[in-house]
Amino acid sequence: MTLDELTDAVGRGAIDTVLLAMTDMQGRLQGKRLTASHFLDEVAEHGAESCNYLLAVDVDMRTVDGYAMSSWEGGYGDMVLAPDLDTLRPVPWQEGTVVCLADVAWPDGSDVVASPRQILRRQLARLAERGWSANAGTELEFLVFQDTYEQAWRKGYRDLSPANLYNVDYSLLGTARVEPLIRRIRNSMVAAGMVVEDSKGECNFGQHEINFHYADALRTADEHSIYKNGAKEIAAEEGVAITFMAKFDQREGNSCHIHFSLADDSDPPAPLFARDEGLFRSFLAGQLACLREMTLLLAPHVNSYKRYAAASFAPTTVAWGHDNRTCSLRVVGHGPSLRFENRVGGADLNPYLALSAIVASGLHGVDAGLELGPPLEGSAYAAHERPHLPRTLAHARELFAASDVARTAFGEEVVAHYLNAADVELEAFQAAVTDWERVRGFERL
Repeated sequence: MTLDELTDAVGRGAIDTVLLAMTDMQGRLQGKRLTASHFLDEVAEHGAESCNYLLAVDVDMRTVDGYAMSSWEGGYGDMVLAPDLDTLRPVPWQEGTVVCLADVAWPDGSDVVASPRQILRRQLARLAERGWSANAGTELEFLVFQDTYEQAWRKGYRDLSPANLYNVDYSLLGTARVEPLIRRIRNSMVAAGMVVEDSKGECNFGQHEINFHYADALRTADEHSIYKNGAKEIAAEEGVAITFMAKFDQREGNSCHIHFSLADDSDPPAPLFARDEGLFRSFLAGQLACLREMTLLLAPHVNSYKRYAAASFAPTTVAWGHDNRTCSLRVVGHGPSLRFENRVGGADLNPYLALSAIVASGLHGVDAGLELGPPLEGSAYAAHERPHLPRTLAHARELFAASDVARTAFGEEVVAHYLNAADVELEAFQAAVTDWERVRGFERL
């Protein structure tokens, strides 16, 4: 939707609300509901203020220590949500509503460098300096439960009723059980301007996936965030709940596989990987070289690391292979469609940060002239000689802290910001007493 189209729709009374949204560290949409007339009169040109604590809180929205950009000592001042009018689109599941994503700036107009969208913009600018652009597609899995979100909360997220009681991977019969919900999500996203390709069942009980056509990396991250938020809102309206957490139970976790390729700056952009095998191999070698130290940006939560289990279709080792789903990096396609799939991230990742990690790693591989070793044949789960992905958030945090590649690509301020985010998550988990501990220890210890 263009600004002129919005102005016309507001004049006809078809639109009355504009959601102005930024993406926080956790990948969630945060912002304001504006009257459409106020957005047109003031905000479209000048932006709107928001508290800078939105990039300095934990999942529970608690103010926490350790962030240079936002603190009690600093007074928790404002930052500016600057509308990116190219992202303006309808929100079909909310009456009379459109959404506009925002870049995040300080009142003097300078970037808030720790903002995920600004981080990705800077990595894409590094590609643009070489005449390259990035295309990406993200594949989000989720679990559907027949309980409402409120019921799930009151149950302590125990004894929930999955929408399917058996593995429905590729099952048309099994997916028909939840087709009213999945169809509504698919069609709503189409009406919001996204290019939906398909949906399918997955392995865990009540697990499903909706897939979208690839796009330039920034648009993919934007649409990923809008879709994830919208799917939850639609589920709530339908009286059910869905979760994108990486590992809900001991069965298969929820992944976010990321397909990635490069294009040149021709009009229209032409694929690069098939045309320049050396570029492809060095870019992929960079992924392998940096995967462990960048895992923090692909798996940002304590729960993320529970997903890395053998024979679960989630990776455990640093390896690449041709169409090999046991590897962290799977090369697929041929000719113009040649690309790699990063299988490390779970559905809990922040797409802006994950894509930033992929770009930074690839550019390191190119600049360092890294050589790509042979593909892994067979099962990567049995490749015990290969480096293992970090097994815990604490380990990933230490690898990221020691990464010269991360500091070169993102800068010290960004690295420190996301190290503190990891420290906050680890401290909160360390203070928690889990059900597992109670079951083991209440009577028997």
